[in-house]
Amino acid sequence: MADTDPQGAAGAQNGATPPKVNMRILAQYMRDLSFENVAAQKKLQGSNVQPDIQVQVSLDANKRETEGQYEIATKFKITSKNKSDDATLFIVELDYVGLFLIEGVPQEQLHPFLLIECPRMLFPFARRIISDVTRDGGFPALNLDTVDFLALYKQELQRQAALQAQKKDAPVAN
Repeated sequence: MADTDPQGAAGAQNGATPPKVNMRILAQYMRDLSFENVAAQKKLQGSNVQPDIQVQVSLDANKRETEGQYEIATKFKITSKNKSDDATLFIVELDYVGLFLIEGVPQEQLHPFLLIECPRMLFPFARRIISDVTRDGGFPALNLDTVDFLALYKQELQRQAALQAQKKDAPVAN
């Protein structure tokens, strides 16, 4: 069988082994949680309620003072509106944070690792919190679909590239 890892063959010849990636969740917590039951406040009732749920996800990563430690924040904003009259039923906002120890990830791969792999590890816990909060708030438990953090990362890169292109093309004011 042929070796398909070109660096593996060269690394074995040079006596070098690729660095071992180590990722551990040191802590995780809710930085902020908000649930607003707008339907109850406005006394919306009836069987003609057909929810339309919009989910917004944003990510943030920060290096901590300790070597190899990073803080990753996943922020969810979920708005449920009634399809028939566009009345807001509920709003959930969750800022869920994980503290990670990451070693062995090459510098050029660290940014995507932090914003794809780390949120992927946190997501099941955030999903559970959102499910419990919506159920406890008087609605059916909301079980979020899995978030594609790779697609989210690529979207953000494209958005930033478009902003850079706009800045380049913008006329300079004198």
